[in-house]
Amino acid sequence: MSAATEERAVPQERMPALYLSHGAPPLADDPVWPGQLAAWSADLPRPKAVLVVSAHWEEAPLALGAVETVPLVYDFWGFPEHYYKVTYDAPGAPELAASVRKLLRAPGMPVQDIPDRGLDHGAYVPLVEMFPAADVPVLQISMPTLDPVRLMEIGRRLAPLRDEGVLIVGSGFFTHNLAALRHGGGVPGWSAEFDDWGRRALEAGDIDALLDFTRKSPAGQLAHPRTEHFAPLFVTMGAADAAGELGDQKSVIDGFWLGLAKRSVQFG
Repeated sequence: MSAATEERAVPQERMPALYLSHGAPPLADDPVWPGQLAAWSADLPRPKAVLVVSAHWEEAPLALGAVETVPLVYDFWGFPEHYYKVTYDAPGAPELAASVRKLLRAPGMPVQDIPDRGLDHGAYVPLVEMFPAADVPVLQISMPTLDPVRLMEIGRRLAPLRDEGVLIVGSGFFTHNLAALRHGGGVPGWSAEFDDWGRRALEAGDIDALLDFTRKSPAGQLAHPRTEHFAPLFVTMGAADAAGELGDQKSVIDGFWLGLAKRSVQFG
């Protein structure tokens, strides 16, 4: 047997599925958080590619972003100029894009391509800290809906990619209500309450409660007045559910940043 044949015969280690709180561009200047993300990625198997679903790209039908390196999307306003000069020239992932199209295309689930759509800050801000060499191919896809049930189904369809070395990342923020943050700092009660509820629901595997989080959680509507930052969790959960790994989860990062819960979870 040739060396090449032996390499093909070695099974690819299944990648975990992640939900992470991505932070804003100033995350890079935080004294703690970048190191937490770097330590997390160092503990992961080396991914063949990264597939990201970000809170900052809602597009229907489901869209695939650029499959070659294009400029980043600086989808934020009012920050110092140097945040708009950050680059992240990760390779594109055309083979991954082809696999995603095959897995997702079905009656009632069209897929489109937007070849000039670069990574937004929900994707590149954490990836800069986790894979700073920008040497892992990255593909971003949109959320075509905020319906948790439909997002879990998308995650289930994408799950086979994990066995091909693809790291599936849902990127959001565990609590996200900028308008209700206290100007004097500290952690608002609604943020702490929702974070604690979410931790316990995840640990208990209470999927029904998580799917109906706006009604079944304390301060759910305050923690997420619009649900796009919690929604990527359900893609991650779907990818885990397909492998029977919803019970195999852990919070890798917790605590708060500017009053928002930065809880980030690994399945598998």
